[in-house]
Amino acid sequence: MQNDRRFTITALCVIVCGMGCVVLLSRWLDERRPAPDSASAEQLYLNAKTAKRISPGFNALLADWYWLRSLQYVGRKIIDSHATVQLDNLGSLNLKLLAPLLETSTTLDPQFLAPYEYAAVVLSAVDEAAAIRITKKGIAANPHVWRLYHDLGFIYWQRRDFKTASETYGEGAVLPGAPRWMEAMKAQLAVQGGSRNTAREIYERMYQESDDPNLKEIAGRRILQIQSLNERDVIRGILSEYSARAQRCASSWIEVSEALRKARLRLDASGTPLDPADTPYQLSKSGCDVELDPRSQVPPD
Repeated sequence: MQNDRRFTITALCVIVCGMGCVVLLSRWLDERRPAPDSASAEQLYLNAKTAKRISPGFNALLADWYWLRSLQYVGRKIIDSHATVQLDNLGSLNLKLLAPLLETSTTLDPQFLAPYEYAAVVLSAVDEAAAIRITKKGIAANPHVWRLYHDLGFIYWQRRDFKTASETYGEGAVLPGAPRWMEAMKAQLAVQGGSRNTAREIYERMYQESDDPNLKEIAGRRILQIQSLNERDVIRGILSEYSARAQRCASSWIEVSEALRKARLRLDASGTPLDPADTPYQLSKSGCDVELDPRSQVPPD
């Protein structure tokens, strides 16, 4: 009984000390943090070796802290931009500290997987080279984690380097516990790497496998976009057929509603086709094309 009490007290002391170190480090960094665009920001704010010396034995806690700071950093940049910015389209933001933040988090705790995935999906939108470097770093530290090969393959696919993407999925496919779709992705990328079917497959797997709600949102938005692109191709074909038959473009959706139903597109009560986010498509002014409603949650092309 007495030994259990001693163990409990010791454990509590360790936890309190660890949290205390993190709080003190946070205050120390905040007090000395330079302006976001300062040339010395990366050296002071993001030095993993310094962080390790300040808080020895609590690297995992500190890695979490840097990971949260990376999320806050991106969020603050989006808010300060005063514009509608999506996590998968951050090119307009000056995110030069994101890579060092993720580097520091993964240096402090190489087995912490969330920053690697964030690097693959979000950082790759602004710095592909850094995203590849960090994701490969994750594979080196966790060589048996197949999900990291999925992340790296995703970056190469975005770069349209379908050969390397296929090889990367193949390397991950042979690991213990890797799902069969990893091998299927290897083959699909080798044959039709840039197709919409491949894109949909990648984003669906990302949506299913990711534990990060932000990354699931990115994948979900891209799935809606791909579905809408396919639907608009079908609608354009119907409009083109109508134009050839009637010798004019359609003046309203009702004129082609029967063909839209036969194509198994979803229509509202007025016969207007709905996009995957349940927003009505717009008939172009000419009547010969279809457009997204600007209010739709489907990402624009």
